[in-house]
Amino acid sequence: MIWVTGNVDGEKYKEPFSKGIMSRSLNVADIGTERAYDLASDIEEELVKNNVVEISSYELADVVLNHLKGVDPKIAKKYENWRSLRKSKEPLIILIGGASGVGTSSMAFELASRLRLKNLISTDMIREVMRKIVSKELSPVIHKSSFDAHESIRTPSIRADPVIEGFISHVEVVNVGIEAIIERSVKEGISTIIEGVHVVPGFIRKDLMDNNNIIIFTLTVDDEESHKQRFYSRCRQPWVKRSLERYMENFEAIRKTQNFLVEQAEIHDARIINNVDINETIDIMINDILEKFGGVDSVEQESQRNNDN
Repeated sequence: MIWVTGNVDGEKYKEPFSKGIMSRSLNVADIGTERAYDLASDIEEELVKNNVVEISSYELADVVLNHLKGVDPKIAKKYENWRSLRKSKEPLIILIGGASGVGTSSMAFELASRLRLKNLISTDMIREVMRKIVSKELSPVIHKSSFDAHESIRTPSIRADPVIEGFISHVEVVNVGIEAIIERSVKEGISTIIEGVHVVPGFIRKDLMDNNNIIIFTLTVDDEESHKQRFYSRCRQPWVKRSLERYMENFEAIRKTQNFLVEQAEIHDARIINNVDINETIDIMINDILEKFGGVDSVEQESQRNNDN
């Protein structure tokens, strides 16, 4: 039995070495579940061969890193960045936006699983809470969907596309809840993923977005026919209550909201990803996250290492 020791808030602990846990950590480098488990097994064999009975988590990380350098320097670099990200004291806040049907929910779930993040919030849920608080008479747009909110605007503007005007009004209301969650996540140090159509670059307060620990993605499905097929796939699931007919009737409006989201992302320099392949999209997001958040000050790393030992 190999024991891994660590330190949490000054309290030391130890737990048995687990190939399963290690393989999940390795898989963030996009090497596949099977290969990650094989590498974890190789590392365990290396520890046994060297008669290691107890090892600190930081020493184990060094062993893993050195092993990966001998296997593939690119994988080693990704793992090194991932370890730095995990050790950072700042919370990681990931915002994923996109029009209805482009797959923000699916991508957020996959990303949370890969990064081992527990807090995943949908803006649709924020909207539902706000519907309970704000009456239909007071804010009719919040009681509509993002793509047909324009139907509730009492005095539509003659200078703007009514679909986009309705979408903007809808987003502005939900945005209050999004900002509140970001503020709490920053204050409490809770890493969080927020996903949904209401995540629009340029709408969230600049003082919040200026935090270096926040990153925003805008997903699209550029091909119209592929976008339509997403709704067919979604609505055939037995637990989905939404009507395919309603989506098809409003498909043109949904495409307009996508165009608006892309324009906003271009203006505010947010990453735009054509979400065609799930694995490719996840890889792009993880690479961007590791590139932005992977560095931790070397002095802080050494301090943490000394505390652990």
